[in-house]
Amino acid sequence: MTVRVSRELVVDASPEDVWAFIADPAERAGAISVVDSYDLHGDGAATWHVEIPVPMVRSTIAVETEEVERDPPRHVKFVGRSKAFRVTGEHVVEPTDDGRTRLRNEFVIDGSLPGVERFFERNFEAEFDNLKAALEEALDA
Repeated sequence: MTVRVSRELVVDASPEDVWAFIADPAERAGAISVVDSYDLHGDGAATWHVEIPVPMVRSTIAVETEEVERDPPRHVKFVGRSKAFRVTGEHVVEPTDDGRTRLRNEFVIDGSLPGVERFFERNFEAEFDNLKAALEEALDA
């Protein structure tokens, strides 16, 4: 089973400021609550150490992530691969007519262990809220 979830955020900030946040692999990983820790490898690559409460998972899962598309300051797409699941994340930054910025987000999860898709499906709204809070915090700093 594949889970596909998308959501938009509109913030009072410039597209460049939103891009600075969303194009940074550390910011993306740090905004996700199930990412216990991460290691940056350069060029948009990172290893996320993910902890999810599903059967057959007793420790963190190493998810090797890499950017597969990057079109600054508008679009970034990454893919993460692990034994438990594959995730694709895509972020599009667009100016709005009223001077704000829209951030469109889409995530696709393909699980290979029982319960992975259900876990992410149940928790996506909270993860999007975490992403929005982290973005707003970064913009306020």
